[in-house]
Amino acid sequence: MADKNSDPVVVIGLGRFGTAIALELVRRGTEVLAVDSRPKIAQSLAGRITQIATADATDIEVLRQLGVPDFYRAVVAIGGDLEASILTTALLAELEIDDIWAKAVSEQHGQILRRIGAHHVVFPEHDMGERVAHLVSGRMLDYMQVDENFALVKTRPPKEYIGIPLGRSSLRKKYGVTIVAVKSEGEEFTYATAETELVYSDVVLVSGRTEDVERFADLP
Repeated sequence: MADKNSDPVVVIGLGRFGTAIALELVRRGTEVLAVDSRPKIAQSLAGRITQIATADATDIEVLRQLGVPDFYRAVVAIGGDLEASILTTALLAELEIDDIWAKAVSEQHGQILRRIGAHHVVFPEHDMGERVAHLVSGRMLDYMQVDENFALVKTRPPKEYIGIPLGRSSLRKKYGVTIVAVKSEGEEFTYATAETELVYSDVVLVSGRTEDVERFADLP
């Protein structure tokens, strides 16, 4: 069976979000067909993306001519034009693309995209706003929402866990979180073990329910 993760990807819409996705995919060695209706955008990215087409993605015949039905995975990164976003997603579903990702600007927009065939809907502005809010409001160095009520946080260890082997700390029992990895000053992240002892300059990755990791990250 072919490895679908290595298949080329079509990215439709080259705003900031679509451009970032296309360039990162190319950086990782994935072939990308990028489609945008604005010639200036396509010109500005020439030579940086595998293939760029200036075309109207709301026309199914245009999509066929570009070979889009041959792609396993597609990203609809159109945000500002809701009609174009919805129509393009519907056409990709009609072309039976196996894995459709679509950007939504609101929950209602996302619901429509799901109903017409998007397999994955992302809310980049909302997700980034939520992440930054967590970073601004506490001691977190980074924050990632893994699931609806589960998060991974990068933070400094609280004072009460300095110099104590994690296996003897009762951390999970007391706070409901797990220290997954530790980064000592000047070194790379390594997996935490029961014998790991933290120091003030360490950075830790902590996983758990969102409210639990938030509470842990706020400990002095």
